[in-house]
Amino acid sequence: MSNFPFLSVLTVAPLVGALVVAFLPRHRPELAKQVAFAWSLLVLVLSVVMWVSFNAGGDRFQFRESYSWIPNWGVSFTFAADGIALVMLMLIAVLVPLVILASWHDAESSKRSVPVYFALLLVLECTMIGVFAAADVFLFYVFFEVMLVPMYFLIGSYGGHQRQYAAVKFFLYSLVGGLFMLAAVIGLWVVGGKTFDWQALSQVDISTGTERWLFLGFFLAFAIKAPFFPFHTWLPDAGGAAPAGAAALLVGVLDKVGTFGILRYCLPLFPEASKWFAPWALALGVIGIVYAALLAVGQNDLKRLVSYTSIAHFGFIGVGIFAFTTQAGTGAVLYMLNHGLATGLLFLVVGMLIARRGSSLISDFGGAGKLVPVLAGVLFFAGLASLALPGTAPFISEFLVLIGTFTVNKPVAVIATLGIILAAAYVLWMVQRTTQGTLNPALTEVDGMRRDLNLREKVVVAPLIALIVLLGFFPKPVTDVINPAVQATMDDIGRTDPAPSVGTVQEARR
Repeated sequence: MSNFPFLSVLTVAPLVGALVVAFLPRHRPELAKQVAFAWSLLVLVLSVVMWVSFNAGGDRFQFRESYSWIPNWGVSFTFAADGIALVMLMLIAVLVPLVILASWHDAESSKRSVPVYFALLLVLECTMIGVFAAADVFLFYVFFEVMLVPMYFLIGSYGGHQRQYAAVKFFLYSLVGGLFMLAAVIGLWVVGGKTFDWQALSQVDISTGTERWLFLGFFLAFAIKAPFFPFHTWLPDAGGAAPAGAAALLVGVLDKVGTFGILRYCLPLFPEASKWFAPWALALGVIGIVYAALLAVGQNDLKRLVSYTSIAHFGFIGVGIFAFTTQAGTGAVLYMLNHGLATGLLFLVVGMLIARRGSSLISDFGGAGKLVPVLAGVLFFAGLASLALPGTAPFISEFLVLIGTFTVNKPVAVIATLGIILAAAYVLWMVQRTTQGTLNPALTEVDGMRRDLNLREKVVVAPLIALIVLLGFFPKPVTDVINPAVQATMDDIGRTDPAPSVGTVQEARR
């Protein structure tokens, strides 16, 4: 199966499915849902086969395909996946079917076209796969920009309160970042010998001044997309207004394009500039961890609270990337996966709770666990995973980031550790105010609050819970895939892990 065009098929398949779903009769919404779900399962099966076919000890980039597109510009449809991209592609393949199941009634409640809603989810899947699979800088930029369109309509047409404001803000922020990257892409094409091929560009020798400007153009686009402090203000609005399923993909996958872009493009293509900007990036990371966590503590809106927690988590990922150690780098990539699973679960469960209550305000809940105990238990588990409780997958990644950073930059690691304490505060506060304590009498008057998780919703949360627990105790299958790609990235920038001290070696020998 190594010669099978996995990446091009995986990119095109959801788009074909979206066209099929979009043209289904509007008066048959159940058929549109079933076809969209079946199509997403097809993508999942192909992704699993690709994962099994990947040779962790083989070439850095595998499943390479290249088809001529604009030869005069040196542009081609080139796809390839290393361990980092492969992990993100699997995350997409797992989350999209679960999001479709969780969103079964979201479009109907908005009183808009059901087929179009699920078609937009599949178009979004196509662009997300394309952006992680692209090995041509121009192709990456195209997917980077096009992926804004389906998410814009998902927020603006199917979202909640202030959805149009949130959709426009999301689009404008990302568009501005894309313009910075476009300028850098053109500059890279000029200095790189008029090619957009990643492998060719990684061998180009760029002058120091030019490299720093090009790095800055890419980094600003990725920092906005992630988002890193102080480019984060669009996320709470977009996450708060988006339907729960779309928000899970927004925070679970789309934002990872920023951190993935730094790993794939900023570090290997601009190694000296990456090291020069690293102290500033680390500073933005630790500020984001503490600042976003403090803001999360003060939120009264469930979805905005989860959005702020994600900004804090992205601070950890940024610290792991710019610590420039294999431990921290592996932790950062693993964090990208684990954050997608944990926060995706948290957003979906919060969406189920909001759908029952008809409100996202924490103050409108209180003691809900007495009415919906299973749902409350899943919310508690998702919250514990979000705060990186030992035994859950995020703990492994957060631990790797902190220990890998501590070996080279103790102050940054110590400050970042404060985020763990604050995470416990905002997660436990959220759980206590919504599901614990005295029952709010108003909840007994809401019909939806008398319904606990149904079979469809249990099918949504069960795989995510299982993966979070499994990777919390046995992350080796994933780290074996990630490690070679992270090590190759460290080699690109000429960084090696610090050697252990003499005292440490002697202690280990004892």
